[in-house]
Amino acid sequence: MSHAPHTIRTALVTGGNRGIGLEACRQLGRAGLDVVLAARDPARGRAAADRLARQGLTVRFEQLDVTDGDSVKACAARLADAGTEVDVLVNNAGVYPTEGFFSLDEETMRRSLDVNLMGAFRTCRAFVPDMVRRGHGRVVNVSSGLGAMTDNVPSPAAYGIAKAALNALTLVVSAAVPASVKVNAVCPGWVRTDMGGSWAPTSVEQGADTVTWLALLPDDGPSGGFFRERRRIPW
Repeated sequence: MSHAPHTIRTALVTGGNRGIGLEACRQLGRAGLDVVLAARDPARGRAAADRLARQGLTVRFEQLDVTDGDSVKACAARLADAGTEVDVLVNNAGVYPTEGFFSLDEETMRRSLDVNLMGAFRTCRAFVPDMVRRGHGRVVNVSSGLGAMTDNVPSPAAYGIAKAALNALTLVVSAAVPASVKVNAVCPGWVRTDMGGSWAPTSVEQGADTVTWLALLPDDGPSGGFFRERRRIPW
């Protein structure tokens, strides 16, 4: 039985109110997708979504705190009730603690894991089963080369460990889904954002490019990979 090709309709981007997340929303909107700009802070999220909507893009705000399982489930329920099917999930929400290992306290380590790893775990659990059921989906986990195990010791400690774990989650989820759902991780590079700093060498447009590329992969595209500048890099 043949199926008509699926048209990607809706992308949800966590941490979408600034930086790489906001630029990913812009690029995906320009590519013709409906965009759900998800953010923890309603005022900032709405303001960001309104800015993109004024550029002629189909963008709406949804409140979503990736550290709160109930918040993630509530967002998924609101979208389902509205008949919105999430075809693309961009796990972009992140925190960047910079302490060295011996100055790191337990609370900072826990916070890094809660946002950078568990946030993606919660959203994957909420949105990927419907992708599997519909036979189509794209998941993009915004990771970092600072979490790569082969190139360097993951660092700074709390951030690098959490991103290494996010890479492991990427492999686990990609192995748990059929080939019609693509699950990949991306290193955007060192990008000029609030997190990256004004002296970073990469523009936000360049940083988001591979995120957008992975979100729009064709059916024969890769899955279970780690990419920078549209090229596979070592874990």
